[in-house]
Amino acid sequence: MAENWSLYHPELPEPLRRLADTPPMQRLRQVGMNCGCEYTAFPRFAGWAPYSRFDHSVGVGLIVWHFTGDLRQSAAGLLHDVATPVFAHTVDFLNGDHLRQESTEARTAEVIAASPELRALLAEYGLAPEDVSDCHRFPIADNDAPRLCADRLEYTLGNLRSYGFADGDALRAFYADLTAANNEGGVPELAFRTPETACAFTEAALSTGRIYVADEDRFAMQALADLLRAALDRGVLTESDLHTTEPLVIRKLEADPETAAMWRRFRAYRRLDRAPRRPAGTGWIQVPAKLRYIDPLITGVGRVSRCSPRIAGLLAEFRRTDLACWLRGE
Repeated sequence: MAENWSLYHPELPEPLRRLADTPPMQRLRQVGMNCGCEYTAFPRFAGWAPYSRFDHSVGVGLIVWHFTGDLRQSAAGLLHDVATPVFAHTVDFLNGDHLRQESTEARTAEVIAASPELRALLAEYGLAPEDVSDCHRFPIADNDAPRLCADRLEYTLGNLRSYGFADGDALRAFYADLTAANNEGGVPELAFRTPETACAFTEAALSTGRIYVADEDRFAMQALADLLRAALDRGVLTESDLHTTEPLVIRKLEADPETAAMWRRFRAYRRLDRAPRRPAGTGWIQVPAKLRYIDPLITGVGRVSRCSPRIAGLLAEFRRTDLACWLRGE
């Protein structure tokens, strides 16, 4: 969230500010980080602070800049979510890709190449669209879980603040302890200097990971994906609408009597029925999910899970999370 930007770097460098001011990036101000869950009435989601894909993307760019000072890597971090659709990873559920959550990244190069504003700015700074369209090339910006990178770090710190799990002082302590170091494979990675801070961060990150796979979260994302599928099938929405903004899509849903009723029902969900086996009746769904956790590096020591048996046990317990129950919303 924007409140964290000054934590990541004292100021937003002009090249990143200008890139962030382009229309494709500004669209992300109206795409949320929490995948539509915040539109429901589930108490778990009440009181969350607003947090947009724009907030997240600028934060990632700032983190990469802070640790590398390299515009190519920082611009790739800034632009990594430029193709994110409305309700974000809910569209992965719509596409049947929610266990990998990669389908929403497929259009990044296309969106950058199609924007005259982005192309002109990149050229001004000596960059081509292909230089910044795949942040996976830059491990400080993005790497494979459960390693720590700017993307994973930003949404963890952002959600810790958004969910009310940590205050600014705690986030500053985490961030101040970080450095860039080569990992066990000789690849640059964000790493902690002290084991105590690394353990505290890992445990805090687990608290957000539990939210991402909570029954309410999984149910809400699948229910919203089903609503979007119905709207697409009825012609209320088009595929291109999914790449606009959430307020626009909501207005279209509300303009059709059938999808308006479905949207009102989605907004009204406030509790779940749960069952270990599928009960009789309609409305029951079973929703697997991607387990997100971080096992960061400690400089000169190794992974947190190798130096702290307690943290290793917590991570192992999380990996055993049982997501097999059946859910029905009320």
